[in-house]
Amino acid sequence: MDSASLITTPFDASSTADDVVEGVDLHGRQAVVTGASSGLGVETARALAAAGATVTLAVRDVQVGAVAAAHIAAVTGRSRPQVRPLDLADPSSIAAFATGWDVPLDLLVNNAGLVTAGLLRSIAGWELQLATNHLGHFALSLGLHAHLAAAAAAHGQARVVALSSTAHMRAPVELDDLHFHRRPYDPQIAYAQSKTASSLFAVEASRQWQSDGITVNAVNPGGVRTGLQRHFSDEQKRSLDAAEAAGIFAYKTPQQGAATTLVACVAPELAGIGGRYLDDCREAYTVPNDATLAEHPHGVKQWALDPAGARDLWRVSKALTT
Repeated sequence: MDSASLITTPFDASSTADDVVEGVDLHGRQAVVTGASSGLGVETARALAAAGATVTLAVRDVQVGAVAAAHIAAVTGRSRPQVRPLDLADPSSIAAFATGWDVPLDLLVNNAGLVTAGLLRSIAGWELQLATNHLGHFALSLGLHAHLAAAAAAHGQARVVALSSTAHMRAPVELDDLHFHRRPYDPQIAYAQSKTASSLFAVEASRQWQSDGITVNAVNPGGVRTGLQRHFSDEQKRSLDAAEAAGIFAYKTPQQGAATTLVACVAPELAGIGGRYLDDCREAYTVPNDATLAEHPHGVKQWALDPAGARDLWRVSKALTT
């Protein structure tokens, strides 16, 4: 894509979530943020609540979520967010959340993420990073589709945000061995595959749901020190430290990391536009699949935006989750 045609906003890598929502009025809008008990998730939920949205924290640990909800209410002066249980690696938990939702949904932020240091599997036998980061969010989004469409009919649009990562540049989605039954397991490759999948989900969901008024975009929050890193192996930690030392990225605060998510949620420049990958509060430029992260730390690989690959992944994901 010609760089001149890429979507830009007034915000950049230094912008915060509060910068993005300043002057935005979300009263009367419903938002769900997964993984909203800490890190980027709680910051995203706080900013949406500050703008007036009615926010639901979808979390595995409702007690920790309750603490986050109380904090959000205290610092924003808004109503306390609702807290509902959601385990993205458990299909029954996802189904319970979706069937229990009964109002139009304007914003769904698929923020929750998991990193493992070794091979773990979900109760369905799926590789756990893909199960949580992609398949769980895929099933949740499909389960909430009717409510997103209802919000779009009432308010003109509904938006879904899928969190991806620069890690997507490490690996495409391997449909022939999604769950590492044949290839050697590498947790970094598995995580990368899950984040490529998040971007491909945005591509195909936007295509399928455009007529419903629902747009879906993928975002890269950048390097942020959160609880996500607690399960990193020593090799993963060394890889990150080396990338930072080489100037490939600079760590952001959680407030800065959440800014690109908030751009995808509220920026007028993205009204009616989906299937994009955002980085540093703007649309990223596309790079070849053989490009390196060192060369293009703010790019998105072709394999993460490939329409055919997105359709194939959607088909396989639907077969697994429905």
